[in-house]
Amino acid sequence: MPLTREFRLPTLAPEVEPDDAALRAIALLSSGGDTRITLDPQTGLNKYLSGPYPRTTLAYASSTANDMSRPAFAHVAALAADGQGDHDARLEALRARLRAAYRLPDDCAVVFAPSGTDLEYVALACVAGLAPGGIHNVLLGADEVGSGCIQSAHGRFFADLTARGVPVAPGQCVAGLERVSLADVPVRCAEGLARTSAAVAADIETELELAGGMARHALVHAVHGSKTGLILPELAEIDRLQRDRGGAATFVIDACQARITTEALHEYLDREAIVFLTGSKFMGGPPFNGFAVIPSAVARRAGTLPAGLRDVFSRSEWPADWPGRAALPDEGNPGLWLRFEASVFELERFQALPMAAIERVITAFQQALRRELAERLHLPLVRPSAPGEDDEEVEHPIEMRTLVTLDVSGLPAARTFEDAQRMHRELALAGVRLGQPARCVRTSGNEWGGTLRVGLSMPQVVALAALDDAALHAKLSGDMRQIADALAAQA
Repeated sequence: MPLTREFRLPTLAPEVEPDDAALRAIALLSSGGDTRITLDPQTGLNKYLSGPYPRTTLAYASSTANDMSRPAFAHVAALAADGQGDHDARLEALRARLRAAYRLPDDCAVVFAPSGTDLEYVALACVAGLAPGGIHNVLLGADEVGSGCIQSAHGRFFADLTARGVPVAPGQCVAGLERVSLADVPVRCAEGLARTSAAVAADIETELELAGGMARHALVHAVHGSKTGLILPELAEIDRLQRDRGGAATFVIDACQARITTEALHEYLDREAIVFLTGSKFMGGPPFNGFAVIPSAVARRAGTLPAGLRDVFSRSEWPADWPGRAALPDEGNPGLWLRFEASVFELERFQALPMAAIERVITAFQQALRRELAERLHLPLVRPSAPGEDDEEVEHPIEMRTLVTLDVSGLPAARTFEDAQRMHRELALAGVRLGQPARCVRTSGNEWGGTLRVGLSMPQVVALAALDDAALHAKLSGDMRQIADALAAQA
């Protein structure tokens, strides 16, 4: 949908001129996805209260959705203004850039998807037909991954309109994925505390036995960076499960937050696990875009694409040699391409930083958040590990420390989860965007308590890394004080 100069963008950064080139870029960036991407004509924001352009908002909301950095927006606005190019060649070039950024082997397949939720169809397609009974999909922490994933992981549509604009019924089976059973293994106990890796692995083992009894291939999810920073199960548990179960299971690593080091990504790929990432969380790109990295051994075993995926994907989004790719519609999606361009642009800038520079920024972020926000308002931090596993937090990849979950249930206006949801929206509309609440705290009345998440993004790390120590600490301290003031005002 073209945007006119009458379309409201009240929080557009003042240094961005709302000329025809900018409006064209914004229109494209908010197209080619499902209804979650649509901009409200009054606020200029999507469902997650973010906009695909630079804004005046103070945002530490990379765990939910980003506004765009000024350099990334300038990059995609120039590409949108050019308007020339072959969609297939564009996505193939992005595959090459992703391989270079993560040092991936050339035979590693990369599949693009309109969102992290749609990536579940990719994993199902990889194992469809491997067992006579179908697929038993073992999802981890439904409350700690994308809200629509329960449907897509079940081989069903999760919205009433796909990214291709095809009307569907939520809950309707995708043709070719009818024989999919689903199990959800919780990553937190009923009290909200993180479970141990051993406990999660034991539940997975039970589901693997059930899958064998049903003559179904098991698709087993692990999480590397859940909504609250959990990594479950550990690599040692994955190794044991793979060793005991042989080829009866394929592992999927949900790293959709993209808070993962290149080394950790390779450790999973070496175990022939499919890895999900999105460009719209830590990577800093606009919502919605996701990609699956598929080891060559898994791609070689894959059968013909399920027929119903033509309602979701276009041909260019799958590698050229994938069986059944020709049955997908041969059409472009310039909005999705531009969203990937913005995300990969941010990834390349981040990957160029020395690890010491990244660690300096993250350490300063953690110090400022604790001193100026958590301690000032007496807000506990939600643990990203099980009780008694304090050392696990230290061992997490450094990017995992870019996300902190605050227990705000002690604030009168955010006592319950629903209260925190209202506060989150009011803060966002008032100019302070944080990550959405997650269910991981219990109140004294045994209700889900209020939480909010504070997270850095790759473009923020890049910008902060350019500051000297004094300016870095001043910037982060000032931002955390502003967030604290906003929370106190709401409370």
